[in-house]
Amino acid sequence: MNWISNYVRPKINSLFSRRETPENLWTKCPECGSMLFHREVSENLNVCTSCDHHMAIAPRARFAALFDGGVFSTVPVPEPVADPLHFRDQKRYPERMRAAQRETGEHEAMLVAQGEIGRTPVVCAAQDFSFMGGSMGMYVGNAIIAAAERAVESQSPLILFSAAGGARMQEGILSLMQMPRTTVAVEMLKEAGLPYIVVLTHPTTGGVTASYAMLGDIHIAEPNALICFAGPRVIEQTIREKLPEGFQRAEYLLDHGMLDRVTHRKDMRDELIAIVRMLMRLGPAVRGDLPAPDPVEALAKPAAPEAPDTRASEPAEEAKPE
Repeated sequence: MNWISNYVRPKINSLFSRRETPENLWTKCPECGSMLFHREVSENLNVCTSCDHHMAIAPRARFAALFDGGVFSTVPVPEPVADPLHFRDQKRYPERMRAAQRETGEHEAMLVAQGEIGRTPVVCAAQDFSFMGGSMGMYVGNAIIAAAERAVESQSPLILFSAAGGARMQEGILSLMQMPRTTVAVEMLKEAGLPYIVVLTHPTTGGVTASYAMLGDIHIAEPNALICFAGPRVIEQTIREKLPEGFQRAEYLLDHGMLDRVTHRKDMRDELIAIVRMLMRLGPAVRGDLPAPDPVEALAKPAAPEAPDTRASEPAEEAKPE
């Protein structure tokens, strides 16, 4: 019985047991509820293939789709004080930071990169909403200043992708001080005559909207992005009235003159290239290159014969009689 129970039965169970599908193979669209294959979602830039809902996308994945060939270099950001207020609620602030770093694989809520889009050098900064709600703390302020300084140094435009729930409560007044600091960084760009383009993604709220997210030369939003200072629920409770349909969404703000464009994520790269080159007074972008000639075929091909000289020969001078 030991041989049957210890070997035969587990072998039969392993052959006929139901294999469980890994959880990370499928993604559920929060808008329409469709189950989407993870590779299909990734190839579509985290946009639902059924209802076109724009889901959150990590900064590195966004940069890989934005920069030429997906090649970019990160810009170093000065490190602020780790826990200036020694804040604690259910968990200590450093514990929350370590948990967010493990979940996202990023050091903080903003990533700054430098590269080329459409052969035009640019500096980009993107917030990661999955990192503590993309909250604006001292690191985010340092990142925007570092991005502005690198843009001025390289004479490149700055493109910023915002996605935040507001200021970081664990840093208190120090997080609110990032609003004037980032405003000064934007003024540095304007004094240098460099474009500052903001792409507002879902959601962009709170002190981020009240500072650097609405100070750009051009404001572009992704479809149906929530863009506001106070959320719709808070406003409804305050004024005790029902808000209009689509209030504080990208399309509503575009109709009321607060945005310049609402652009689909798959068209964002081409639109940014056109806008950047226009503001930098450059020519149209090069859409593609002709393939280089094969050196082997070029050497093997015989040289073309020289064309004969078809010019009429001048008549010889006749000998004149003396």
